Amino acid sequence: MNASSIVTIALTDPGEGLTEAEILEIKVAVGDRLEINDPVVEVETAKSAVELPSHVAGTVVEILVAVGEEVPVGAPLMRVDTTGGSAPSPAPAAPSGAAPEADPSAAELSAQATEQAAEQAEGQAEQPAASASEGAPAAQEPKNLVGYGERATGARRRRRRAQPAQPAAEQQVPIDRILAKPPVRKLARDLGIALHDVLATGPEGTVTRQDVLNAQQRSYGAEPAAHDGAGAYFPEESPQAPEHLGDVMKTTRDQPFSGVTSDERTTRVPIRSVRKRTAEAMVASAFTAPHVTVFNEIDMTGVTRIVSQLRGSREWADVKVSPLAVIAKALLVAIRRNPEVNAAWDEDAQEIVYKHYVNLGIAAATPRGLIVPNLKDAHLMTLRELAEGIGELARTARAGRTSLRDTRDGTITITNYGVFDIDSGTPILNPGESAILGVGAIKEKPWVVDGRIEPRRVATLSLSFDHRLIDGALGAELLRDVSAVLEDPSLGLVWG
Repeated sequence: MNASSIVTIALTDPGEGLTEAEILEIKVAVGDRLEINDPVVEVETAKSAVELPSHVAGTVVEILVAVGEEVPVGAPLMRVDTTGGSAPSPAPAAPSGAAPEADPSAAELSAQATEQAAEQAEGQAEQPAASASEGAPAAQEPKNLVGYGERATGARRRRRRAQPAQPAAEQQVPIDRILAKPPVRKLARDLGIALHDVLATGPEGTVTRQDVLNAQQRSYGAEPAAHDGAGAYFPEESPQAPEHLGDVMKTTRDQPFSGVTSDERTTRVPIRSVRKRTAEAMVASAFTAPHVTVFNEIDMTGVTRIVSQLRGSREWADVKVSPLAVIAKALLVAIRRNPEVNAAWDEDAQEIVYKHYVNLGIAAATPRGLIVPNLKDAHLMTLRELAEGIGELARTARAGRTSLRDTRDGTITITNYGVFDIDSGTPILNPGESAILGVGAIKEKPWVVDGRIEPRRVATLSLSFDHRLIDGALGAELLRDVSAVLEDPSLGLVWG
């Protein structure tokens, strides 16, 4: 194996403006043979879990990341020998106490790349580079991915000078070259702790998880608590701790239990992945599109009867039917009667874009957060196709497998907070869309029918819309038509 045959596979943006991602699974091991487009890692993005493929063929010689690590776009993931050579044997350990020699080998280059990526993620500025030692053979840099530019050559990081040893009683050694496992580095980043400031107590000066937690305690002005060995951040006996909260948080990947203050009264959780993108989208929507919401309470008895009939039909035995499919069909009929609502505001071109298709978004609450996949060309679908499509979107979203294509180019969305037994709300528009229909819980209530009070199945609909695109009268007409079809489903045959 020679340096010229080594290619670094870096984290690329799968197409949603990604800046960083969490490693969910590493699909290869050192020594595995890769072909072009073979998946190498699975990462969690803002919307879904995505498999990233290899752009080269060869043999994996080194893996530079670990599961659970959050890495920026462009950071190296692994190194591949494109000649198909076998994995390199580990370098012999240096004698105890001996200073490491300057060795510009490919392994050192990759180690430097890994450390630099981790330090950049921690926000640490690099020291000015120094020239390589005289007489050392120059090794070629690993090839770069297209689009990331050339790496700086002829310059290397200056090694930090060793710090004076601490008294033996402290049994803590400050380290010049930081030794820490990827999960420990990730914990430090989550807590906002610089590894340079952590006193290491692990073997050979390795920073341990407890070292990082101790550094956090000191940052709050408290002495580190004795470690009980169980790894619990939040003692169950704490009067402020909800019952079993510590255990729940430790086992939930999307809610890492980090940042507990010394008095255990608050917890800080990093904002990332779906939650981060959802927050960005909602802020952008709320402060860009002037929202207006109108409400209407309607009789849904006819809808519940249709759903019951379809569930009892053998022709629909393989389809999960819910009121949401009927509501979606009613919305599509109303859009056909009011096509002006299906539009988008193009600020750059100073144009209103009227769309002759409907990509119907279905807001889905998943363990990873809120996502809004959409049914492409929903205006062409039958009721059965809508029911099947909604079911498939829900299953894919819950499994974390929603594709980027399924979340793009939505036009109008439905959000069903009735599943949480909520009557009504004021939903916020999905960015780039003109309207969102909120559906409340269907409950039995007294209702006036032909002058008589009867128990009926009643729900509240709420329609939020972009007032730049939709005037109040048009928004009211859209909601009125949706309500009319749901109260008398036979209108769908006439208007549809």
